[in-house]
Amino acid sequence: MGQDVRSPRGPRCIALVGPFQSGKTTLLEAILARTGAIPRAGSVDAGTSTGDASPEARRHKMGVGLTAATTSFMGDSYTFIDCPGSVEFAHDMRAAIPAVDAAVVVCEADERKLPQLQLILRELEDLGVPRFLFLNKIDRANKRIRETLATLQPASRIPLVLRQIPIWNGDLIAGFVDLALERAFVYREHKASEVVALEGGDLDREKEARFSMLEKLADHDDALMEQLLEDIPPPRDAVFDDLARELREGLICPVLLGSATRENGVLRLMKALRHESPGVTETAKRLGASSPKDALAYVFKTVHLQHGGKLSLTRLLAGHLDDGATLQSSSGEAGRASGISSPNCAHDTKRASAEAGDTVALGKLDAIKTGDTLSSGKIAPAALASVEPLPPVLAIAISAADRKDDVKLGQALLRLNEEDPSLTMVQNPQTHDIVLWGQGEMHLRVALERLRERFGVNVKSQPPTIGYQETIRKSITQRGRHKKQSGGHGQFGDVVLEVKPMPRGGGFEFQEKVVGGAVPRNYIGAVEEGVVDGLLRGPLGFPVIDVHVTLTDGSYHSVDSSDLAFRTAARIGVSEALPQCQPVLLEPIHVVEIVCPTDATAKINAILSGRRGQILGFDTREGWPGWDRVRAMMPEAEIGELIVELRSATAGAGSFTRQFDRMAEVTGRAADQIIAAHRVAA
Repeated sequence: MGQDVRSPRGPRCIALVGPFQSGKTTLLEAILARTGAIPRAGSVDAGTSTGDASPEARRHKMGVGLTAATTSFMGDSYTFIDCPGSVEFAHDMRAAIPAVDAAVVVCEADERKLPQLQLILRELEDLGVPRFLFLNKIDRANKRIRETLATLQPASRIPLVLRQIPIWNGDLIAGFVDLALERAFVYREHKASEVVALEGGDLDREKEARFSMLEKLADHDDALMEQLLEDIPPPRDAVFDDLARELREGLICPVLLGSATRENGVLRLMKALRHESPGVTETAKRLGASSPKDALAYVFKTVHLQHGGKLSLTRLLAGHLDDGATLQSSSGEAGRASGISSPNCAHDTKRASAEAGDTVALGKLDAIKTGDTLSSGKIAPAALASVEPLPPVLAIAISAADRKDDVKLGQALLRLNEEDPSLTMVQNPQTHDIVLWGQGEMHLRVALERLRERFGVNVKSQPPTIGYQETIRKSITQRGRHKKQSGGHGQFGDVVLEVKPMPRGGGFEFQEKVVGGAVPRNYIGAVEEGVVDGLLRGPLGFPVIDVHVTLTDGSYHSVDSSDLAFRTAARIGVSEALPQCQPVLLEPIHVVEIVCPTDATAKINAILSGRRGQILGFDTREGWPGWDRVRAMMPEAEIGELIVELRSATAGAGSFTRQFDRMAEVTGRAADQIIAAHRVAA
């Protein structure tokens, strides 16, 4: 196997991914401690971990952004990217994994987390990223390894192949057998495992498990299949070659065991990464990059430091990059890199240049954004990856606590969006509030904390305003008259308006049928403007829609009439007409499409019914075994915190999209409550 020979594949970049609280950051600590990058592993609970070191991550004891740390193992350089496990912060993972050489999927034998595991594996499968499964917390296992593997297999579209089996001492796991090496190891806490003799029942179990591993490898290797049929032991080197090839070709997902808190299984994982994961050349090829002479890089994360400016975390896929180089972007922008450093959590190391395979932070690329492909050539490169944020599912309306911070808030939100494109900002034209859309409750909470602590802007937040409107059921003809005398020229405008309802969705129409010059032509435009003014706020307190207004008659004064007078008269006429037209409240209705694990569908149906949802139907989610798709009509007011209930019912895996469908009438007590609440708020 040549374990002492330096790998020719150059610096590697490995993503640590997995469901929420599966132990990714703890595994990173164990890797850094075992490889000598840090003196001892820190703890997430104690707030001493190298990863998840931001104030928000420390406060919530969870990953809220990715962490990059570089170390070396047996002469090779590795950058590990620890990605958040919560679906609310999944964009960081989705943006980073295109350019990694391989991923370590950290999971545990917990059936409740299977949907989350499936979501993560699907992202890796769709991108063709080679992946290992690290079955963490093996010291807490309460079922046999084959049962665990059978539980996890539905989450993966390719076979999960056991590389190790546990050695049991009663009900406790004492070590493991490496099925490729055919060696047994006993765990030693915070130390390298000790090789022991493979004998007795462990030997029998090893032979059976090894044969099962070889059978799966033989599905893609005819020579190995012949050897198994003829009962010929295959050469060990050939087995390792098959493991590496089938991993890289996406035919298998090897499964390794360990306990990150005890640092068990870490060295075996590192050796598997060293000898079996591909290098940067294969990664660039997977992304469709040719073999350029110029430097070629992919930006997977943008960070704004409080005092250090903007950093672009970047994987160099080809070529050589010097500090100060001018880089062209796939988005058409250009910039000059000012400072190159190796990311190591909060302790970056300055360097003069970078080589293919290196993961580096580039300074002061102000026009460059996450997801851009960069080249040191003269021509803008083609984009190697495109990662669109998932549709947002929760919103809050925000404003600066102090009005003098309005400009500062706008600048902070732009930087926040650069760091996290899965946040969306929309200006509400009616309330003038900024509506901040995100991926969930914690996502928005962390965004507000960053605004306050990192960008120095205190904000007020509240639920966003629902887009209620009103319309009318009855037609009426109403005169509007404005007359004011105050010395000199006065003001005079007189109009007769016919106000009538239009079909739902008809909008607003204005027409004039004036005869005999009762209202001069030059004032008709002002009358229409006044009508529009009067429809901005109806008798129930909301904008009025689906109304047709016709100017039928009026009168004017040769001296006192003006555009302003007729505009005011028209507004008065509409305002006096609407209360007599049987006004009715309208609320926005959306079509909501929910995706959820099948075993949660009954809960989802109950949640929808409890939120005035009208279920349109449900079916299986195409291409997703064990998942359903539920469609329903729901009032916008009921969608507000739907995601909170949905995530609770689906162990954090369910989500939804929504699309405006129509405005619908609200009557009775529900309408009264909405109108009363609006008047109080106003």
